[in-house]
Amino acid sequence: MNLKESTRRYILLGALLFIVAGLIAANVLANGQDAQFTKEDALYQQVAQLYNEKNYEEASVHMKELLKAQPKSEAVNYLGGLVAANLEDYEQSAILLQKTLDINPHKVEDAMFMLQFGEVLVLAERKEDAKTVLMRCQESAWAPEDFPEYQNRVAELLAQIDTKQ
Repeated sequence: MNLKESTRRYILLGALLFIVAGLIAANVLANGQDAQFTKEDALYQQVAQLYNEKNYEEASVHMKELLKAQPKSEAVNYLGGLVAANLEDYEQSAILLQKTLDINPHKVEDAMFMLQFGEVLVLAERKEDAKTVLMRCQESAWAPEDFPEYQNRVAELLAQIDTKQ
């Protein structure tokens, strides 16, 4: 197939215009995503700060917005679970911590997460689930340096479950 020189130029010009239009569209979309990410990150930082300041009520208000924006975020669900637990909403806390585990199944190897999850399940009166989690803690024989009483706490929670049954 033999194309005229002018036809080749139009094809090349069309291809270049298509590429430039694609780059402009990608840039506009990326800027929108950057703005959204920056907003959500600032909100997460605010909730984390409120949590660290033990201002759980206000943290909870902002957490609801954050959970709507990032429902599949491991960090957001984990922080939401901790906030809910400190507000004594143990059922909501258990749901959010379970979701954290669903998003990142490797959390079963995180000693402190598993202990927190077990405690919340005990407080939510989900005894069988709590027993499963706490038995995992016991069988793993974790002993975090920053919490040397870890296994004693696991044993206390397991005993608490057994006395309630």
